[in-house]
Amino acid sequence: MPVPETKKTISIVIPVCNERGNLPILMEEIKSVFSKLPYSYSLIFVEDSSTDNTLEYIKDCAEKFDNIYFIALTKSFGHQNALKAGLDKSTADATIMMDGDMQHPPALIPSLLKEWENGNDIVYTIRNDHKEISKMKKLTSNLFYEVINNLSEIELEPGTADFRLMSKRVVTLFSSFTEADIFMRGMIKWMGFQQIGIEYTAANRSSGVSKYTVKKMLRLALQGITSFSTKPLYIAAYLGLFFSMFSLLYIPYIIFSFLRGHVVSGWASMIATIAFFGGLQLMILGIIGIYLGKLFMQSKQRPHYIVKESNLI
Repeated sequence: MPVPETKKTISIVIPVCNERGNLPILMEEIKSVFSKLPYSYSLIFVEDSSTDNTLEYIKDCAEKFDNIYFIALTKSFGHQNALKAGLDKSTADATIMMDGDMQHPPALIPSLLKEWENGNDIVYTIRNDHKEISKMKKLTSNLFYEVINNLSEIELEPGTADFRLMSKRVVTLFSSFTEADIFMRGMIKWMGFQQIGIEYTAANRSSGVSKYTVKKMLRLALQGITSFSTKPLYIAAYLGLFFSMFSLLYIPYIIFSFLRGHVVSGWASMIATIAFFGGLQLMILGIIGIYLGKLFMQSKQRPHYIVKESNLI
């Protein structure tokens, strides 16, 4: 008697924070997509300290459907750590990461799976922003990738998103990483394996507001740069050397003025120079401090997240 073919399993990890209004639409669209695909799928929601009733809604759905799971964190550990919490629990043949705000279109899932079946261990997405996005958002996004690519040891395509598929062996390896500051886009790119990117157009939110403020974007950029490069330290050293050599040009001027009996004037310019170099020194100390701070946090060996409750064993 022939043994029935077992379907490949797909886990979808979705970090959520105040996404109660989007979840019914998201679940229905994912269900519709997989109804036409030969895969068995499950949803792993990582609830990152919502203030609405997002968690209660997910629990209710988990009681009704046996392919819906949740991980509730004790507090907000951030988007990147929430993603890692879901990845750590995934045991599927492939895992897809996507946001719960409907800007990562479920309709793209078949394309991700097709590229995975073609032999790619990692299938990442490249976002094409919709027309309604502000010019400032586009500018800061392009600047983010420009800085990352110039100062780090990795190359990220502009618009690279956290909407991606990873094979089981990649997920297993990634779960073993213990570094304190997680910059997932860079870490996964750094891992190598066979990767391919596909483009998509970001949709408008169905409900809620973006959780990525300018402050969070700046922090993410600093995490990315300092996690994958020591170039800022070299830049600080070169700046110090340059201005030290440049200051030597004042010596001939001072000697010449002394011999000619001229009073060296310029109180305002002197104060401006002191202020400039003082600011430069503080900037260099700040760069060094960031790296020292990362070492300090890493030495504590604290977990990336703490689970409050979950229906996953």
